[in-house]
Amino acid sequence: MNANMSVDNTPHRGKPASDELVPSRYALRIGEIDVLVISDGVLPLPFATMATNVEPAVRTAWLDNLFLPDKFDWALNVIVVRSGARTILVDSGLGKEFSGFPRAGQLALRLEAAGIDLADLTDVVLTHLHMDHIGGLLGDGIRERLRPDLRIHVAAAEVNFWAAPDFSRTTMPSPIPDVLRATAQRFLKEYHSLLRPFEEEHEVAAGVVVRRTGGHTPGHSVVRLASGGERLTFAGDAVFPVSFEHPEWHNGFEHDPEASVNVRIRLFRELSATRELLVATHLSFPSVGRVAVDGDAFRFVPAYWDY
Repeated sequence: MNANMSVDNTPHRGKPASDELVPSRYALRIGEIDVLVISDGVLPLPFATMATNVEPAVRTAWLDNLFLPDKFDWALNVIVVRSGARTILVDSGLGKEFSGFPRAGQLALRLEAAGIDLADLTDVVLTHLHMDHIGGLLGDGIRERLRPDLRIHVAAAEVNFWAAPDFSRTTMPSPIPDVLRATAQRFLKEYHSLLRPFEEEHEVAAGVVVRRTGGHTPGHSVVRLASGGERLTFAGDAVFPVSFEHPEWHNGFEHDPEASVNVRIRLFRELSATRELLVATHLSFPSVGRVAVDGDAFRFVPAYWDY
């Protein structure tokens, strides 16, 4: 990435132009920090998993208000951050390891299209170890293309949790819990030597701080960027499309639903006060916007695209 990178001028290293008809990367700057939001694709999942503690009719009314079907595409967004000499990938998407999701697992191709080689990465930050956040590092040949001194930052609580995960408070259909467990444990085995666990907060590079929130998983974390008086938060899975209007609605993938609600509300209050930018994994690409208070709830205000 370079200081002037944007959706249109990111280098391609001589690669042919993509024939995709929709944009899949969006660049912005936070002070002196370069940020590239990249779409890993989409996951078609039933909306019931976003609202497990409300009546079906209430869910249907919310969907109808937005002209959405019961089963729609969840976005999968990751970011690449450059601060000084460090190039940092935050989450890695789903990868190509799992059948049934043909439109996900696009990260490797889209990094290449953006002129970013896996060997360019100095750091990886993982918000948590669900398969749609770590799968992109598990594909054939990926490990060998990464630099040997790569640092993978993940909360120690997350690493400890997946040794023997407790799914008793989640609402996920079979066989998803077993797949999540197997994928996380495989990842920890393959990447053990590169892990740099942190307790509550860690500065990855100048102005790039990862902070544990818990809730969605015990070690779930968000990444805060700050430079030149500007700020951006990558919220991972602390936020879903319905969360602004209904932060109290539980998501079936949340390992502690009540704690997740508190994390969301606390984060929204902070973001609405600071007026900083927000990006999250499952908000519609490029998911760049701000949070406004709306009565007893909140409202997502998409940022105007900067051309």
